Amino acid sequence: MNNQNLLIYQIPFLFEIMSELQDYLNFKVIEASNQKSLDKQIKLASNYLILSKKENLKIKNYIIIKEVPIKISKLIEKINIQLLKQKFNDQSEVIINNYKINLNSREIYLDDKKLKLTEKEIQTILYLSNNKKPTTSHELQSKVWRYQKDLETHTVETHIYRLRKKFLYCFSDNDFIISEKNGYKIK
Repeated sequence: MNNQNLLIYQIPFLFEIMSELQDYLNFKVIEASNQKSLDKQIKLASNYLILSKKENLKIKNYIIIKEVPIKISKLIEKINIQLLKQKFNDQSEVIINNYKINLNSREIYLDDKKLKLTEKEIQTILYLSNNKKPTTSHELQSKVWRYQKDLETHTVETHIYRLRKKFLYCFSDNDFIISEKNGYKIK
């Protein structure tokens, strides 16, 4: 079983059925009989999907059950698909300082502004953000671009220069990637 949770909100008969099938499911089934218990379960479960009859829930990650009866196999299939989509989306978002990077769309966000990035720009940002110490051009050249260490090129410097210009133009941020005497780092 993985760490995904199905919160069944105010549908007791469905909770009973799903509880009986628990051993055959790839998610944990939890009942939420009222709003207070739903709020509590949402706080406890980081990876959840809510099943409800109510349409105006002011929360994310839920499936509305409109038509009853419903085939259990179709419902489980729908739940699994939604949990897979959710897991994919959750894994695609990286937060660096005040920025959010969506790895799927290759965009970086700050408040209501977004910037389209290339694959190499994302790889560069991720590599720099994972290193606490400044990273040299030669290290980026080797690790991100997979160039030979002794190859003489200004690829890294050119990409960093262009990336900085993009951040300055879009976000008015001149200090996202800074240069130090030992290399580059994300501030």
